Amino acid sequence: MTFTMSTLARMAGACLIAPLMLSAGAAQAQSATYPTRPINLIVSYGPGGGTDLVARMMAPYLQKYLGNDAKIVVLNRPGAGGGIGFGELARATPDGYTIGFINTPNLLTIPIERTSTFNWQSYDLLGNLIDDPGGFAVHSSSTIQSLADLTDYARKNPGKVTVGTTGTGSDDHLAMLRFQAASGTEMSHIPYKGAGEVRGALTGQEIVVGAINIGEALAYQKGGTPLRILGQMSTTRSALLPDTPTFKEQGFDFELASLRGLAAPKGLPADVRDRLVQAVKQTYDDPEFKKRAAELYAPLRYLAPEAYAKELSTSEQGFKTLWKEMPWIEK
Repeated sequence: MTFTMSTLARMAGACLIAPLMLSAGAAQAQSATYPTRPINLIVSYGPGGGTDLVARMMAPYLQKYLGNDAKIVVLNRPGAGGGIGFGELARATPDGYTIGFINTPNLLTIPIERTSTFNWQSYDLLGNLIDDPGGFAVHSSSTIQSLADLTDYARKNPGKVTVGTTGTGSDDHLAMLRFQAASGTEMSHIPYKGAGEVRGALTGQEIVVGAINIGEALAYQKGGTPLRILGQMSTTRSALLPDTPTFKEQGFDFELASLRGLAAPKGLPADVRDRLVQAVKQTYDDPEFKKRAAELYAPLRYLAPEAYAKELSTSEQGFKTLWKEMPWIEK
């Protein structure tokens, strides 16, 4: 049999097209069947904290929108200010069966302050869900009623005001340092593995101040934790906390908050990534989810992956500048 050059070219083209068609078909099949086994959702803080509570409340909605009888398993990986969980998430196989919450500023500050196995670009971003302002709280039996009272007490008792946070470089820790600088006081930092531990220490009066995000503090109050919120680190007063002044209103002009969004290891198959991104957005849009989030006092703020990446990049530059001006650990 004789083949012309044009015939050989057509045959070669067919050979190239066939694998591409098979690849596309395989991707469509994967998208149609995913997930086929449980999905691990890593929370880099201990049980009972704001991220943990939201993760467990959110899981059924994410399962619903992923379909295929999806099952989400929440895994707590506390320690190192979130670094243990963030590292585990970054190292996981990028197949869609390990996802997790990433929290700022810890996700951004850890790689600035020390060598780490991750940065925010180690992940495929799936969407941000929470934006929770920072706050200071004391035990309800404390005589400290305001930030002015806290300043006065701290000045009279240098180093004796213990402040519980969710770890070195966390928004809570940075808030303490910013407050110290602005008030001319000296306080003692007590790091914990999560907000749940800070709540326990405050309840047992093992610490003077709990640096706890507003949503978490309100949820704890609702649950019976005896605490008083001294101020909120937001631009304006939250509708959930209209009678508590901001830090700026009390003479301390700074704001800090914690973004909590979902991510997966870098390199997800495109179809799986799209499924997860869509399911996160559908979860956010679900009226019942929003109602449940309000019951947990979790301040929602959705950011699609592209907008989320832009926010993380901008914040990272801000923390790098802060590190030069006010390093939060000894260099």
